Amino acid sequence: MPLLIVSLWSLGSFYGWIASNIVAPPWVVLKSAWSLAESGVLWHHLSISLSRAGLGLLLGGSFGLWLGITAGLSKLGEELIDPSFQMFRAIPFLALIPLLIVWFGIGESSKILLIAAGSAKPMYLNAYTGVRSVDRKIIEAAKIFGLSRWAMITEIHLPAALPYLMAGLRLSMSMALLALIGVEVINTTQGIGFLMLQAQEYFRTEVLIVCVVIYALFGLGTDFLVKLIERISMPWRRAHKERT
Repeated sequence: MPLLIVSLWSLGSFYGWIASNIVAPPWVVLKSAWSLAESGVLWHHLSISLSRAGLGLLLGGSFGLWLGITAGLSKLGEELIDPSFQMFRAIPFLALIPLLIVWFGIGESSKILLIAAGSAKPMYLNAYTGVRSVDRKIIEAAKIFGLSRWAMITEIHLPAALPYLMAGLRLSMSMALLALIGVEVINTTQGIGFLMLQAQEYFRTEVLIVCVVIYALFGLGTDFLVKLIERISMPWRRAHKERT
């Protein structure tokens, strides 16, 4: 499909069906990408964006994972955490931008915290659902065999919840990317979003397309990473597919 799109795009640009001031031709986009990479501008902004997204995902994902497991394992934890988090989940994370700017200014702190807020929600929901969905018969059998509380968490609850945790990680990465795009087009002087704003001001559609492709590659790369983690952490799935 990407090759088909690029082929049609190339034909439309070559024969003039697509105006170059609306959508730059593929060869112009490639030339612009090469120029940005060769000058180091692209790598500088890319490294800033990756560090923002990675740190925000680490903070938000870890926090959401901890809250979800705590609420899923404990009735008291569920009563204390779940209602408050459900209210927080209903708030669009972009609506927090003005408040975070007032509290933390327009520096990196507010940007990273906004990405963390966006990525915490899906991780919490999937961790909570995964821990709560463990078969009660397995838990009762573990109690009969005398497993300690910690052993039950590490050997029963977490392995059973792994498919949900992987789904939560995939969604958290997607939300981190969406939040990254949001924070990088508001009060920033570095990052891929800032590069897009500069290109928009000067009507450089080739640079805009380069930035959009980079965001798309972000998504593709994170999906590949989650699949790799799934293969390592859940080898029984691969064994089941081989048998079937």
